[in-house]
Amino acid sequence: MPAHSRAGQLRKIVTDERFLGVSLTTTAIFALAGKTMFAAMANPLLLALIFIWLFAVVLGSALAVVRHADRIAEILGEPYGTLVLTLSVTTIEVLSISAVMLHGANNPTLVRDTLFAIIMIILGGMVGLSLIAGGWRHREQHYNLQGANAYLGVIIPMAALPLTLPNFTTTTPGPTLSGPQEMFIVLMSVGLYAAFLSIQTGRHRGYFSSEEDAEAHAAVPLGAGPLVWHTILLFAYILPVVFLAEQLAHPIDFLIETLGVPTALGGVVIAMLVATPEAIGATRAAMANRLQRSINISLGSVLSTIGLTVPIMLAVSYVTGHEVHLGLTNANTLLLAVILTVSIVTFASGRTNILQGAVHLVLFAAFLMLIFQA
Repeated sequence: MPAHSRAGQLRKIVTDERFLGVSLTTTAIFALAGKTMFAAMANPLLLALIFIWLFAVVLGSALAVVRHADRIAEILGEPYGTLVLTLSVTTIEVLSISAVMLHGANNPTLVRDTLFAIIMIILGGMVGLSLIAGGWRHREQHYNLQGANAYLGVIIPMAALPLTLPNFTTTTPGPTLSGPQEMFIVLMSVGLYAAFLSIQTGRHRGYFSSEEDAEAHAAVPLGAGPLVWHTILLFAYILPVVFLAEQLAHPIDFLIETLGVPTALGGVVIAMLVATPEAIGATRAAMANRLQRSINISLGSVLSTIGLTVPIMLAVSYVTGHEVHLGLTNANTLLLAVILTVSIVTFASGRTNILQGAVHLVLFAAFLMLIFQA
């Protein structure tokens, strides 16, 4: 390759990945001066500045992770591409929850609030927006019915048991589980997720792809970029999130413990960081009439979130001694049952339209209302 071509390629890489410099610079600043800035958070202006700064950088890093995961998805094709995307974002989620949970005063409902927020943001907001955007442009869209049913068949028990069972058991007081019950939840989550992955990548791989996906994968240009390069950059963007998520825990804890905002907001903030990049990807896919990929992203995100986060966070709780309350409130238990039921109805025919999207968005609005008016 001529020297001028290599120089041009290098300039393009530096330009495309300039946000990595922002992420690394922010990491260095908070590593050196974080304690000084956090000590002055009683100043509302500084508190807002620190929160917005950290939130924006973590979100930008997550968007970059999704960008490289999408490139990997184009190279690998479905369902492996979506699997890389959902696992990457779930990694960010687990790191963020762990950082906030282990920082400051114990918040036993953080895991529950985050899981429920992700379920409502994805099944309510993300699915609703995708169906409305795709339906508005294409009127009616089609997807692989077997794939959607496989997702929901696993999501329902994996969501309902950890988030509702603690409210009905009598072995331990409050919305908690005993040791053997937690072990059952861990084994159930890991077992069902492993079984799902085996059919998604093996004997029933065709359930999770469509003709549109096959055409899009066949149309990927040879210049899509080497797989190794995108994988390296994907991890390069994830690594600063480990540190920055821990720093974000400071303003979140200050808001909850000092200013008295609803404790559920901590989970909502983490859920927004996790769900926003995938929401953009799912909506873009629906608008491009690739509803199957949109569904893979949405339902796959819920599945990987529950299947991986619940076992990991219960393990973290056991090792660190931080108590975890998984049982939802009565109002949220009802809302969970409604969103799961509506999802079954939405993905029962193989076709979608804007009316179904509107119903999902209404349920998402109800979730937002209940944060402040439970």
